[in-house]
Amino acid sequence: MIIVQVKEGENIERALKKFKRKFEKTGAVREMRARKTFEKPSVKRRVAKMKAIYVQHLRLEEDQ
Repeated sequence: MIIVQVKEGENIERALKKFKRKFEKTGAVREMRARKTFEKPSVKRRVAKMKAIYVQHLRLEEDQ
């Protein structure tokens, strides 16, 4: 459960912004989307490998 301390006289928009920030940090939305569809472990590994290759390629281009 997310608890947001609201100071007396504090604007409701600021409290809402604090809540949204805390909610993002928990990663609940990301986890919900990941659980929505099943992804095979082999597919996860393949995607991670392709991402690593892409990032490595970008870093090599940046150095040149």
